[in-house]
Amino acid sequence: MRHTLHSPRTFLCLVSLCALGLAAGPRARDSKPDKDKPSIEVKSVPSMGFAPFRTVLTVDVKGGPDDYQQYYCASVEWDLGDGTVAEQKLDCDPYEAGKSQIKRRYVREQVFNSPGEFHVLFRLKQNSKVVGTGQTTVRVRPGLRDDGGVDR
Repeated sequence: MRHTLHSPRTFLCLVSLCALGLAAGPRARDSKPDKDKPSIEVKSVPSMGFAPFRTVLTVDVKGGPDDYQQYYCASVEWDLGDGTVAEQKLDCDPYEAGKSQIKRRYVREQVFNSPGEFHVLFRLKQNSKVVGTGQTTVRVRPGLRDDGGVDR
């Protein structure tokens, strides 16, 4: 049996295939990882010590283009794992492809006063949407008692 473009059966098949293609197209495109997206590496130096513990948290944004639009002028959020969340918003010129430069390094000095294991999360955000994340763990052991830790 031969079907022509004008037959109802052929027309329904074509409409169904087009609808499937349109429905699957964007999802397939969205599910691909962004190969140009820079990676975020978070370090704590030192990463372990006694309370009160002072460390320097450093974030390096590696790879990807210098004008990666999602990271340009993103606000920065530090979730320190101890209930403290700090956010910093930048004031930047409007984005220009090929000209605007993303920030490649963020540094924060932090003191942890209590012992524990703290999962520090770093987030880059555009408005309220998280566009990049990184994390590290800081381990703090109990420190000396206020009286010097020595029985006299």
